[in-house]
Order: sequence, then structure tokens, then C-alpha cells
Amino acid sequence: MEDERGTTERVLTLLGLLQQRAVWTGPELGERLGVTPRTIRRDVERLRALGYPVQASNGVGGGYQLGPGHDMPPLLLDDEEAIATAVSLLAGAGSGEATLRALTKLDRVLPTRLRHEVSALSGSVVAFDGSRAPIDPEVLMTLARACRDEVEVGFEYPSSGSVSRRVEPYRLVASGRRWYLLAYDLDRDDWRTFRVDKMTEVSARSWRFRPRPAPDAAAYVQENIASRVYRHQARFLVHAPAPVVRAQIPASAAVVRERGRSRCEVLSGAGDLDFLLMHVVLLGHAFEVIEPVELGERCRVLAERLLGAAGASSPQLAD
Repeated sequence: MEDERGTTERVLTLLGLLQQRAVWTGPELGERLGVTPRTIRRDVERLRALGYPVQASNGVGGGYQLGPGHDMPPLLLDDEEAIATAVSLLAGAGSGEATLRALTKLDRVLPTRLRHEVSALSGSVVAFDGSRAPIDPEVLMTLARACRDEVEVGFEYPSSGSVSRRVEPYRLVASGRRWYLLAYDLDRDDWRTFRVDKMTEVSARSWRFRPRPAPDAAAYVQENIASRVYRHQARFLVHAPAPVVRAQIPASAAVVRERGRSRCEVLSGAGDLDFLLMHVVLLGHAFEVIEPVELGERCRVLAERLLGAAGASSPQLAD
């Protein structure tokens, strides 16, 4: 057993050395590890069997090097590298779901002794442009762990009623400068979307749950923040390709669905229907109102007003 443990430690050390420098000669590695070149060759074969593409070349400048492979094998990080990676990911936590997946994987293996350093350093990182909503990295990680481990979460959340919430977390969704949690609200018996930067006193509980059938997280959150939270919702048929319209409207402002190659449906919400009309008009494409019905009548009223304004401003001919 001691020999097996020693071999495993030596192979991991060899992997760490190969990740530190482009090329190592066999004698250099043997000297570092205190073994013969023949043992180095055997350890290289062990790494290859584990999926690490270790390449070997002869001649001047030759040696062993870790090359790119078809699949990405696990990385070996020392303490300083792990801290730097975690802090960098936390600093860019608003950049999307891939960042959060990487953080969650790193969190699972990060030793307890390093967590305090990561937390302290991440608190020293700020964005100069203020474009990202402030968020506690530990809150984000608590929610990510809860989604991963399928345990209930409790938190305080501002609303018209009670602020205490008890939910089954499903997915974290990034949208521009904000993070949202899609979760099943146990007290309201329905799916709900929560802004992570508004949550306080977030804690994961010990009660596990069995995931229930869920809506598409990204689509649900987008539709919720673009229309459902507003007093008025409207749908338009826009005579332009969906990719063109999506490039004109932020994802947080409207949902754009394809309706053939040259048309699309736009779903959005606002406190005032005139506000919605103004933005659709300014897209610069022909469009039709699908719903609500009264919005079509509002279009006619505004069109007559605009035509009247255009006639009143016509230049008068001099006598």
C-alpha cells in the first residue's frame, strides 16, 4: 500500500511539473522526483492512461511536454493558483452561467483552509464602471450549492407581503448585469423568479427535495423580467427577421420569437402602453399589434395625432 501511495503522489507531482513549464527533459524530471529516467517513462504512461496527452520528443530541445487533447482532463492547481482562479471567477461573476459552473466545481474541491483567503480577497475586487449590480459572492455560492445539492433555501426578500421565503432552488440565470434565481416557492405553490442582489439572510437548509418538472429556466426568467412583472403586457408581429430585432432590443426588455424567416413576435411589458408603442415604432420596421385589442385603437389615435402634427408644421409659401 505504501508503494502505491508513493507512486500516486509521484505521478501527481510529475503532472504538476508538466503544467508549470513547456518542456522538461527526462534527467531533469528524474532529478526533481529522485527517480530514474525509466521510472519517469512509466509514470508518463500512467498519465497518458488517465487522459493526459503527454508528448515526448528526442534531440536538442526535446523532452516531455503536456499537449492539447481531444478532451480536457482535470487540472492540478497549487494553493496560490486555486486562490487566484477563485478570486478571478468571483470578480467576473456577472459574466454568465459558465463562470458559475466553474465556481461550483472549484468550490466542491477547495480546501477549507483556503476559503477564508478567497473570501477576503474577493471583497477587495470592484468594478470601476458600476455596471454590475452589487452581489455578495457567498450568497451566489450558497445558492449554487443548494441548486447542485437539491436542498431547500430560506431568505428574506422585499415584496408587498411577507418578506420571508422558503423555496426549492432550481437554476441561477445571468441576464446582463444581474443574477436571478428560478425556484419553486413552497409557500405560494408556484414557480417564482428572484433577483439575487435583493436577497438577504440567505441560508441553505438540510431538507432535501426531489426536483419537480420545471420550465426552461432561461426562457422563463427572460419572459418574467421582460413582461410579467409589469402592469401591461403586449405582443407585436414585427416584419423583420428575429436576429435583426434581437440585436435592437436588450434581452431583459423583450422576448423575441421567430415567426418564419422575415417576421418575429415581440413580447414585452411596461407600466404604460404608449411607452411600448414608442419603442416598437423606433425599431424602424412595419409591425402589427397582436394583443391587447385596445392597443390597436391606441395606434389609430396616435397616428391621427402625428398626422395632424405633420400637417401643422408644413412650411407656408411666401406671398
